Amino acid sequence: MEFIVWLIVAALTVIPMFKLLPHFSVNKNWAFAGIIPLGALVLLWVMAMKLQELEQR
Repeated sequence: MEFIVWLIVAALTVIPMFKLLPHFSVNKNWAFAGIIPLGALVLLWVMAMKLQELEQR
């Protein structure tokens, strides 16, 4: 049962990352790092830094 919950959470993390990462000039294959909780935090941090960089221009 826990494995099914983990799969659902992983899918809910990876699928949106596939669509968001190319907008921030990051390869969409990095979305698989979102399977690991720390990987999702790192991806969110990278997207935030890229957004700050885009706002400064």
